[in-house]
Amino acid sequence: MPTEPDRLRVMIVDDHTLFRSGLSELLERRGIEVCAAVGDGEEGCRLAVEIEPDVVLLDLRMPGLDGTSVLERLVEFDLRCAVVMLTTSSDERDLVTSLRGGARGYLLKDMEPDQLVEALVAVVDGETVVAPEMTSVLARVVKGGELESGRPNRFSSLTPREFEILRHLAEGQSNKEIARDLGITDGTVKLHVRSILRKLEVRSRVEAAVIAVEERVFQR
Repeated sequence: MPTEPDRLRVMIVDDHTLFRSGLSELLERRGIEVCAAVGDGEEGCRLAVEIEPDVVLLDLRMPGLDGTSVLERLVEFDLRCAVVMLTTSSDERDLVTSLRGGARGYLLKDMEPDQLVEALVAVVDGETVVAPEMTSVLARVVKGGELESGRPNRFSSLTPREFEILRHLAEGQSNKEIARDLGITDGTVKLHVRSILRKLEVRSRVEAAVIAVEERVFQR
């Protein structure tokens, strides 16, 4: 069963006062508890440890301790909360850096409030979420020519079929789309995806795609 929105406790870390205030109001209207809303990265790190929210919504560009540094600290603290970047940046480098750094989501500030709520619920349920506009960016980064002849060690255990499915995942395709393209069943795709995530020791298809980019599994 999905986590109900009214069970979510969210902390906002963003240096823009008006944005913090407006976002807090929007979330509370939709049954989400905003347990803290701060404009300073240092204070955000301290409060995250103190109050242990379910999700930290984190701005990327902030004076002093920026979002990337806050993310790094929160990951080091090994907290139970999920960190989701909420930013105006559609730069693919920011996307890849954030997800590789441990963020469980990368969302854009101009998204619809209801979409944000759905994304937060998905994150608490264990998924990694990326703004729809950024899915194509991620796919463009990953999509390329043939696989390198020398596969990185961490990918050496993947079968040829799993490499093929990894490419489709990186292009943002759903299980049904992959099944249709490859002429196999949805259930078979699910089994392959589960095997890929287990072998790469990641939690989501997005993380698998980002690792493929970082380690140049696909070559332009």
